[in-house]
Formats: sequence, C-alpha cells, structure tokens
Amino acid sequence: MYEQPPQGSGHRTLGVDLGSRRIGLAISDPRGQMAIPLRVLQRSGDEAVDHASIAEVVSERDVGTVVVGLPISLDGSLGRAAVAVGKEVARLVAALDVPVETQDERLSTVAAERSLQDAGVGGRRRREVVDMVAATILLQSWLDTRARSPAQPSPED
Repeated sequence: MYEQPPQGSGHRTLGVDLGSRRIGLAISDPRGQMAIPLRVLQRSGDEAVDHASIAEVVSERDVGTVVVGLPISLDGSLGRAAVAVGKEVARLVAALDVPVETQDERLSTVAAERSLQDAGVGGRRRREVVDMVAATILLQSWLDTRARSPAQPSPED
C-alpha cells in the first residue's frame, strides 16, 4: 500500500498507535516474539515533530520495521479515522528509513481499556497509558500473524 525503503538492519519491530492526543509505542523483543509496552508520546501539535520523535526511537532501539495500527471499521470498511491514519502513515513513511506496515487494530483500544480497567488502573492514569497498551496489542497481533505464516524460502532454496 505504501512505498517502502529496503528492509532495515534492525532486529526489533516498533508498534505505533496514532491517537489524536497521544502516540502509543510498543517494541518487540529482539527475537520478534513478544510485544513490550514502551512509552507514550504526547502529540506536539506539529506532525513533523511527532514523526521525528518516532524516528528517534527507531534509531535508538535498533528498529527494522514499524507497524502502525489502522482503525478499520467493524464491518471491514475504511472509515474517516482509518483514512486519516492512512494519510498520516504515508507521511510517516517519508520520515523513516525503515519499512512501515499497517495492522488492523480493530478493538485494540477497547481491549486495552478493558485490560487496564481489570488491572485496577483508574481514569486519568488509564487515559495516559491506553495508547501504549493498544500499541502493544496491535504489535503482538502482527508478531503472532508473522509467526503463523509459512516460512519464506531462503535464497539457497
């Protein structure tokens, strides 16, 4: 869907949940098996600054791929939110030197809210971390999908 630069040399994958006020970040372990909550970036009001912050994390954390949650509607259509995120992802691709993919994040925020509520995390604190937890859920889903995919043949095959 988006033009990609060559695969990065990094070993980790960064999950990104682009919220309107906050950007949630999660990162994979080096083996690409587990998503780990990383941090929440407050939106600065300047998308270029926000993308530069993501690029800094990519550089600091040895990230080879970025996965951004795409809020597809329950019926599978691309609503206004998904279209807006898709446009921002296209601009994010230009700001990063690693491939950027999208991942269906249907209900990830709902699952994150429920998980935090079940853990007893209250109102304000929950709002502060829900985007990071949603990023963790969407990244884990992406990692699990890749683990179930048939292995790619090596160049020697």
